[in-house]
Amino acid sequence: MKIAVTGSIATDHLMTFDGRFADSLVVEQLDKISVSFLVDDLQIRRGGVAGNIAFGLGNLGLRPVLIGCVGADFADYGSWLERHGVDISEVRTSETHHTARFVCTTDRDMAQMASFYPGAMSEGREVEIGPISERHDGFDLVLIGAHDPEGMRRNTEECRRRGLPFVADPSQQLAFADGPFIREIIDGADYLFTNEYESHLTEQKTGWSGEEILERVGVRVVTKGKDGATILRKGEEPIHVDVAAISGAVDPTGVGDAFRAGFLAGLSWELDLARCAQVGSALAAHVIETVGTQEYVLRQETFLERLRAAYGDDAVADVQAHLSCRRP
Repeated sequence: MKIAVTGSIATDHLMTFDGRFADSLVVEQLDKISVSFLVDDLQIRRGGVAGNIAFGLGNLGLRPVLIGCVGADFADYGSWLERHGVDISEVRTSETHHTARFVCTTDRDMAQMASFYPGAMSEGREVEIGPISERHDGFDLVLIGAHDPEGMRRNTEECRRRGLPFVADPSQQLAFADGPFIREIIDGADYLFTNEYESHLTEQKTGWSGEEILERVGVRVVTKGKDGATILRKGEEPIHVDVAAISGAVDPTGVGDAFRAGFLAGLSWELDLARCAQVGSALAAHVIETVGTQEYVLRQETFLERLRAAYGDDAVADVQAHLSCRRP
């Protein structure tokens, strides 16, 4: 199964301040604010929803085609993705912008001051899926993740017009988008991914009920954090899948992206929907146990052991025939 992944590709600069922002802010003078903080730590992480999902698929043995826009500073990140099985031949390098960047400082109270620079991501509206699909002899599925809103709109319209099956995964853009935009980017999707909050937000902003959304999408997948995931289809009973056990939660960032990668891998392997969600949950468990969205090390034996502990021997039998982790 040929899978293309569109969406944001970014680097995260994460810093910690061993103090309280509140102690340096004068409420009456916020219109004249000019402060700086001496930070104790800096971590630079690879990220972006498309990068994270493609990385997960590559770790499971697939070779997804990553589609997005980056700057000339993407070279090291790109090499990292290539080493983990991702086809980056369709990633476009901007001549004028840097790769999108998230810069965040967190204080002792877990308060945060952050900025997001979209950079090259803003050129996503100039990318056409059709010619890319032709160069790869067609795609069986295109995931359209959060990136430049106009780019998401054009990706979706093009998939509908060309008859390319697509996954709608608007995630962070739902908070800023209006109803007409959301209706446009989910209508006709073969799969719609949201978390539980985003699911309610989608219904509220579109004005569509849950049943009306299922009239317009094939399968609706709702992740619920520690409560697992629910799969909804028109006229069918909901399917619920529990999370896989973890040794300890370290960092939840990127967990949803890993779930999506595992779910898409299951679809590629022609597993049933429940099994797809189980693969997604097992991969997500690896991410939550590490700091960073792409810092986990996936080993075949460890992954299958986790799958067996959570979902039984039948799950292992179904997955083992397809799984091809880069490490035994």
